[in-house]
Amino acid sequence: MFLFDKQVMGYNKFMNIRKTAFGDLTIVSEIYSFARDFMRKKGNPKQWNNGYPDEEIIISDIKKGVSYVIENNNEIFGVFTFIAGNDPTYEIIQGEWLNNKPYGTIHRIASSNKINGILNYCLDFCKLKIDNIRIDTHKDNLIMQHLLEKNGFIKCGIIVCDDGTPRIAYQKDFSINEKTDLFE
Repeated sequence: MFLFDKQVMGYNKFMNIRKTAFGDLTIVSEIYSFARDFMRKKGNPKQWNNGYPDEEIIISDIKKGVSYVIENNNEIFGVFTFIAGNDPTYEIIQGEWLNNKPYGTIHRIASSNKINGILNYCLDFCKLKIDNIRIDTHKDNLIMQHLLEKNGFIKCGIIVCDDGTPRIAYQKDFSINEKTDLFE
């Protein structure tokens, strides 16, 4: 259990991040459903199609111990997957990673949209685990692209997901404080 101290719209400033439990499955599924609808309304109609991530993926993430929820007073506001170690999807990139140091990958981050800052809480947690983080997003997900760049992530190139769709790949090495764009 990790507590993070930040002010968030009317809620206690402490947010808890913990591993997702099987009892969280309903609310996590609802958050992903909300996120899918939100993306469609904001001009991102192609990411997370056909109910992705579905219950099978969520359960698999829980069993592997890589799914996390962000909560306050037992109310879940966000969910994400964090995997430390090599991600096979990131082995081939049209572009160049910042470095080849060990890294962690954030996948399937979603918010209930009841509070702001879910990505920031996620990043605060993940950089405690490993200071080299990779993440990807769809070309139509302008909101996520903006948030990543606002948080100092660098566009490194294009990767291809298991379903054959391209994603913009980002990386941030929290052990350094420089910002350059390797991919434009």
